Amino acid sequence: MTEAPVSRARILLAFGAVYLIWGSTYLAIRLAVETIPPFLMAGVRFGSAGAVLYGLLRARGAPRPTRSQWRMTAIAGALMIAGGNGLLSWSEQYIPSGLAALLVATVPLWFVAFMWLGPDREKPNSLEATGLLVGLASVAILIGGSGEGIGLAGASTLQAAWGTAAVLVATISWAAGSMYSRRAPLPRPTLFATAMTMLGGGAVLLIMGILSGELARVDFSAISGRSIVALAYLSVFGSIVAFSAYGWLLRAVRPALVGTYAYVNPVVAVLLGWWLVDERLTGAMVIGSAGVIGSVILAQRGRVRAERSGAKTRAESPSTGTPAAPVEV
Repeated sequence: MTEAPVSRARILLAFGAVYLIWGSTYLAIRLAVETIPPFLMAGVRFGSAGAVLYGLLRARGAPRPTRSQWRMTAIAGALMIAGGNGLLSWSEQYIPSGLAALLVATVPLWFVAFMWLGPDREKPNSLEATGLLVGLASVAILIGGSGEGIGLAGASTLQAAWGTAAVLVATISWAAGSMYSRRAPLPRPTLFATAMTMLGGGAVLLIMGILSGELARVDFSAISGRSIVALAYLSVFGSIVAFSAYGWLLRAVRPALVGTYAYVNPVVAVLLGWWLVDERLTGAMVIGSAGVIGSVILAQRGRVRAERSGAKTRAESPSTGTPAAPVEV
């Protein structure tokens, strides 16, 4: 039986969700942390989203996870959700959402670095190496090359510097967690592992909020309506809808095409921050954003070339010289 073709309208809707919703989450985070402490906000966001997804998938027949699977997803959640998104949320108290999004766009470059310097020892090809160098130079421009200032109104230069550093650490943590997730035998389906990862990361974030004194400082009467709406948007659309669309796209179209979100999201974030909350669009951000997006494109094209080359090598049997089963890239 021939498999029915995937609806183009459905593909476009899924891409719209990944491009626009994930691109808008940076602004939503900024609005949420205006009156909600960042670690507690992110903990509620991912904890609630993970609980909803976990409950729905269990009701649809997903098996009960083992203790080992809970441990592995907790490690992934601590790195990706707590270390990655938690530090990002904390940083947006002090730096514009557009700048944060541009710095987060460097995550694919850290993948190249980890594959090179980590246990795989996979030397980057020319495109990946060029992308890595251009990306690092662009980050330097974003951080301080222009002298135009990077902090939000009311934030000191030191706070802005700490906020920028926190995002860079967050990108490394997210990349490390992603690399760990690729190797660990996480539960199936992928969305079920995502739900467990969000639950584990959300729990770590809540603990971070308590240990850092955020819970004692919460003033519920001072929490604004737009912070509550932003938190609800992040939980439902940013963590459930967009993640589900992303997982479906990975099965419906080529992964390289899905990866284009890495350089569309920051453009969406910068434009929304400039348009809706008057974030500064400085010359350094324009130059740096062009460099970051270009570097990610180079690195991703280099990765596709490397995977195709590896697939071609594996497809030829060294013992018989005949083609083996095709490898999907």
